Amino acid sequence: LFTIGCEDDDHDDHDEEGHTDAEGFILKSEDGTEIYKQFEGAIEGALTLNAGETLELSVHFLDHDGEEIEHEEEEGEDHEDGLEVSGFNSNIAIIEVEEHEGEDDHEHGMAIHVVGVSSGTTNFELRLMHQGHADFTSLDVLVTVN
Repeated sequence: LFTIGCEDDDHDDHDEEGHTDAEGFILKSEDGTEIYKQFEGAIEGALTLNAGETLELSVHFLDHDGEEIEHEEEEGEDHEDGLEVSGFNSNIAIIEVEEHEGEDDHEHGMAIHVVGVSSGTTNFELRLMHQGHADFTSLDVLVTVN
């Protein structure tokens, strides 16, 4: 059996077609503080907020060495690419993707907003999409709303 995927054999961060070989990600607050990290199956940190509160978090993907992958906007880049989130219970928290144009403080141009709706816990899955498929899919991210 053969499998064909987006990963290339030499494990570059980006191949010639623009795929990202991510091994994890970091969520940072507006002031640049690392709030949450997933890397090679290990999880550090937690997403906790109060009902009525919103967390604005920039998303930074990590390479196989745990270093941040620089995202470069290219002319003609497919705008169908980007982040997707799914799986959350919108009665507890709403997770929204915000795409930036690279002109603000978010280095990689990707961010999410987590809005606390009511007390409880929920999970969401984060995917980095490229040409209709996921280059990276996270483990479930736990969100606790007080």
